[in-house]
Amino acid sequence: MRDKILYSFPIQLFLLHLRKNLALVLVWVVLLGVILEQFGVVLGIPFLFLDPEYLHQVSWLSFFLIGVGMAILTMAFHMTTYIMDGRQFKFLALVPKPFIHFCVNNSLIPLIFYIIYTVKFIVFQLDNDLQSDWEALKFFLGFTLGGLVSYALIFGYFALTNKDFFIIFAGTLDRRLRKVRFTRANVLSQYKELKVLRDQVNSYLNLRLQLVSVRPDISRFETQKLLRVFDQNHLNLFLIQIFLILFVLFLGFFKEKEVLQFPAAMSVTLLLAILVMLVGAMSFWLRSWATLVVFLMLVSINYLSNVSFLNRPHEAYGIDYGAPPAPYTLARLDSLTHPDTLKKDRENTVRILDNWKAKFSPDSLPRLVIVAASGGGQRAALWTLNVLQTIHEKTNGAVTRHTELYTGASGGVIGQAFFREIYLRSLSDPDFDPKDPRFLAQISDDNLNPILFTLLVNDLLIRNQRFEYRGYSHLKDRGYAFENQLNINTKGILDKPLEAYRMPEEEGQIPLLPVTALVTNDGRKLVIAPHSMSYLGSSVMGKLGADEKKQSIDFRRFFAQHDADNLRFLSALRMSATFPFITPNVELPSTPIMETMDTGLSDNFGVQDALRFLYVFQDWMAKNTSGVVLITIRDSEKSVEIPHTEPPRIFEKVFTPLKNIYINWDNLQTIQNEVLFNYMDESMPFELDRIEFEYAPEQVQIEELTGSQETMQRASLNWRLTAKEKRSILNSIGSLRNRQSIEKVQRLFPAQ
Repeated sequence: MRDKILYSFPIQLFLLHLRKNLALVLVWVVLLGVILEQFGVVLGIPFLFLDPEYLHQVSWLSFFLIGVGMAILTMAFHMTTYIMDGRQFKFLALVPKPFIHFCVNNSLIPLIFYIIYTVKFIVFQLDNDLQSDWEALKFFLGFTLGGLVSYALIFGYFALTNKDFFIIFAGTLDRRLRKVRFTRANVLSQYKELKVLRDQVNSYLNLRLQLVSVRPDISRFETQKLLRVFDQNHLNLFLIQIFLILFVLFLGFFKEKEVLQFPAAMSVTLLLAILVMLVGAMSFWLRSWATLVVFLMLVSINYLSNVSFLNRPHEAYGIDYGAPPAPYTLARLDSLTHPDTLKKDRENTVRILDNWKAKFSPDSLPRLVIVAASGGGQRAALWTLNVLQTIHEKTNGAVTRHTELYTGASGGVIGQAFFREIYLRSLSDPDFDPKDPRFLAQISDDNLNPILFTLLVNDLLIRNQRFEYRGYSHLKDRGYAFENQLNINTKGILDKPLEAYRMPEEEGQIPLLPVTALVTNDGRKLVIAPHSMSYLGSSVMGKLGADEKKQSIDFRRFFAQHDADNLRFLSALRMSATFPFITPNVELPSTPIMETMDTGLSDNFGVQDALRFLYVFQDWMAKNTSGVVLITIRDSEKSVEIPHTEPPRIFEKVFTPLKNIYINWDNLQTIQNEVLFNYMDESMPFELDRIEFEYAPEQVQIEELTGSQETMQRASLNWRLTAKEKRSILNSIGSLRNRQSIEKVQRLFPAQ
């Protein structure tokens, strides 16, 4: 019995994969690590599978689509391994429906994954505050139904098209068998072949899941005719692979249809399925030459990838890419920060500050507020908006009226921009209430599904679909998908050009908001604002002159010949929040090409820009204000307990240095900001206060403010939040430290 199990087809296939197809096995291992929250937790990748969202809600339909995606990935695994290894198991040719039998026996690895995934997502959902525990059953049934429908369609096709040996050669089989003579040599030959065969497989699972023995008379049949069965099966497999790949690509023409924007996890599984199927297709056509040809193809693609036809830029929308590129040189940067230019920009900002002060009584010296919000994807956007709404409500709008500058990075800037636009509209439209919680729901709506779907059906190939924005044509990519979905989520109120904010800022109606992006060419900041702010990147005193390294680039002046004021404001926000691989780096029309990405890498908290602004206008603030209040909105705790560490293992010694750089990047910036703030506090000729808000869900749990014993898990760095993550962000405003900050705000700005 032991030998029957050990040399059974499922076990032998499993061992074969471990020996020969380890790369395909690793696909399942990585997915399993994701499901078990061992990989990608910080980025929220496990929650894409455990809590999938479709049409802005988690439902049985979203799990149905995950079931479809998993089934396609599983079939891709079966098809590829059958093409690569099916020939060496010649007994399959004699079995009715050989490929379906192969799938049944090849299901050990997918089955293990399915069981663990099912248990994991059910446990996750039961802990997710569902309306009823029966919802988890609906999700399970949806997932199961999606898999069953997919398997039924695919297996139905193979049942109709794949033939076994007896069907293909039915006309000649009986006649040939009658001519077989069982000589002693023939018997010995059969015995030896059968002995070798039994060392590999002597039993397999039939379609009733019964373990049956392999036919002992396989040696009677000609090898070439047996292989013809596999070739016929392989051709059918290849055809369905091509169909599935073309179908996914066809969906690219309808990628903006919300109903076709699959859950992000389904897009991931489809992408993996395509890669796995391509392995099978290459193996089918190239046989033993596949490895060499794939290597040569990769080298060729890499060499040719910078050809203009293949390397189309990811653009910022609304500016003129047809104009001659702007020279990106040190001489040009120096010319844009001439002392006369710095003086002009300072005088313009002083006029804006005077207009801000004119909102208050002439004989008063109002406090000026600056709000700096940190980056952190959608969690930072939601947390920033939550804090701004709360302090607006607690002070009856006083803090918002006193605020004259927003700074920050990534998601924090998106939250600030959204609140600022809501406040601007509330000045003339009573339907816009800055305190309305519906805006929290809008900013936290899923923005990841369309990005990954566009990556799958569009960006991995040659992008060719275009759209027009205010007179300029641009290629669509996942950057467009990000902007489009953010625009949909926020009901279109941010879809305006940069110049639309010039007058409201100039008249002091809304705070200044310099949106910054990191220029990857040299590490400088690109400052995008309707009013030029060259003083943020060069010494206003001009003492260093040509020896000074310019710290930032004024977008409006640098791209003045490219209609910079026409830049789509949503593109500016995307440039500040460009997360690698999710949204592509924006390429701007300069020579050499200027590329931008998330500014959080250089100043994730916006504190440096805020303090720079204070330094430049310290004289004006000393004369016209009773002091400045810097409100910082962090999406992390500033001071945490030192973690306990264990002696590192060998692999940890290799990766720990890189891990420490990533983990401590915020800590390094925080320490630098503390030093800068202390210098400013001691040297400024006016009173400088600081109020800090921190997203720290662990503190909420410790202080038992949630009314339950649930663990408030920290939200992931992502453009999609689960319901539980949203609650942890909203509840964090009630932590002891944040309540103390609110009380301080109320003392400084009592509601009127």
